[in-house]
Amino acid sequence: MDSMNLTTFALVRHGQTDWNAQRRIQGSTDIPLNDVGRNQARDAVAVLSAYEWDAVVCSPLSRAVETAKLIAGGLGLRVTRHVPELAERSFGHAEGLQDGPELDALRIPGGFRGAEDEDDAASRGLGALHALAEEFAGHRVLVVAHGTLIRLSLSRAIGRTLQSIDNAVLNLAHHHSIDGWELEYFNGERVTADIPG
Repeated sequence: MDSMNLTTFALVRHGQTDWNAQRRIQGSTDIPLNDVGRNQARDAVAVLSAYEWDAVVCSPLSRAVETAKLIAGGLGLRVTRHVPELAERSFGHAEGLQDGPELDALRIPGGFRGAEDEDDAASRGLGALHALAEEFAGHRVLVVAHGTLIRLSLSRAIGRTLQSIDNAVLNLAHHHSIDGWELEYFNGERVTADIPG
């Protein structure tokens, strides 16, 4: 396999925020990391240091930016740039809500009233990854983004429905210009034929 056609991605969800801890829907609302999240980002460095990274990119939302800076700093790197298309899926009026009647009133098939469509979010996220694969062909790119965006993008890429993404753990995927996508690690575990769905 021609290594110039192979681009390796670490897809890392940002560290925990207070809204994550409170099980509030976050979406495109810009909520900062909390101290647990900062420690998760620092802890991720040990696993990510097993690889050499050519670029670090992230969503422009502050929780992803800070996670990326902490990880990049721990690896002796700098964040290459913020990629707007890697921002989390918008959940509209559901953002900030916890499970309950108010949230239930907004539910529709595939999400919530006023939310970005799942297919649109997947297309946006996967489009950003394809653009990065082209730009950094043959290299390794560390991407810090968001749980739903990563899950939808990876699910679309490999043609399987994946479960939720944990904070600040390794998801390792390879993009080959001819053979497409292969997922090697999901939520920190090596992928077998039976990816938990």
